[in-house]
Amino acid sequence: MEGTKYPLPDPRPPPSLEDRMIAETVCSAVSAAGLGIAAVTAYRRRFLAAVRIAAYSLIPVGLVMTGIVDWVSDTAFSPTAWAGFGVLGAAWLLFVITRAVERRRGGTRKERRAARAAARDAVAPAASAPSLGGGAPAASRPAARPAAKPRGEDDFSDIEAILKKHGI
Repeated sequence: MEGTKYPLPDPRPPPSLEDRMIAETVCSAVSAAGLGIAAVTAYRRRFLAAVRIAAYSLIPVGLVMTGIVDWVSDTAFSPTAWAGFGVLGAAWLLFVITRAVERRRGGTRKERRAARAAARDAVAPAASAPSLGGGAPAASRPAARPAAKPRGEDDFSDIEAILKKHGI
């Protein structure tokens, strides 16, 4: 019964303090850089992207504070670890908030990008119409293209009208 009074020593070597400090420094630097990028993004008035970048940049600090970095060597619950869980929870909450705002705005990034491209395409033909007129009012000019053409041929009707106008 002599050996049962004290626990056996851990056969693994203890992690060196230097290794842990290097890992914490690297994670802190990555988080600080991410927060700096988020600040620049917010300055450019892209707030949704800035909040998302900030959420990503808080993850390394949260992992260090929870002890995930040295989880292999020793897992202990401390106030710092619980604060790290709080930071990870804050990052998760920021992700959820940005997704909710994105849904309220009406769709995903691809849908908004397609809507902006459609708006640009709708504006461009009307903007170039005065340069085709040659100074004549729009009401006195006859329509250049027939109304009942398929979409594939419609793209070339404008070009044909310009060529006919110039006698080519």
